[in-house]
This record gives sequence, structure tokens and C-alpha cells, in this order.
Amino acid sequence: MASKETTRMIFQSMIALASAALGLVAALAWNDAIKETIKLLMADDESLTSKYLYAILATAIAVIVVLILARLAAKVGGEAAIAREAEG
Repeated sequence: MASKETTRMIFQSMIALASAALGLVAALAWNDAIKETIKLLMADDESLTSKYLYAILATAIAVIVVLILARLAAKVGGEAAIAREAEG
């Protein structure tokens, strides 16, 4: 019979894996949405320029979202996934 600690560790692992899987699904959905938006704005252009524009836009969105989430985590007293070295 599994101990309470083992059961708790299994449960925490299942939550972490499910959260990661749902995060991947959401990321892929945003990936498609951003790609289609750029295609629409650039008249269905598949050039290298549109691919770089997509990469820059996706990176900017990711950075903004991570910074917002880090601030929210700090407000509720949690640990942010990234530490801001400039704040010392």
C-alpha cells in the first residue's frame, strides 16, 4: 500500500503534467492565431520577412505575458519563475 507521501507526490506530478499539457495546447492555439493574423495582414505572404515578423511578434507577446505573470505572482506573494536582477 502506498504511503500518504507517495500518494501526494503522485497527485502533484499528475497536476504538473496536466498543467504542462494544457499550457502546450494553449501555446499551439496562440501560435496558429498569430500566424493566421500575420498572413491576413501581409496578404497571405509566405516570405522570409513574414516569418521573421511572426517570430518577433511571438517573442514580444511571450515576454509581455511572462512579465505580467511575474508581477501577478509577486502581488499574491508567490515566487516568480524569473528573477529580475536589476531590482537587486
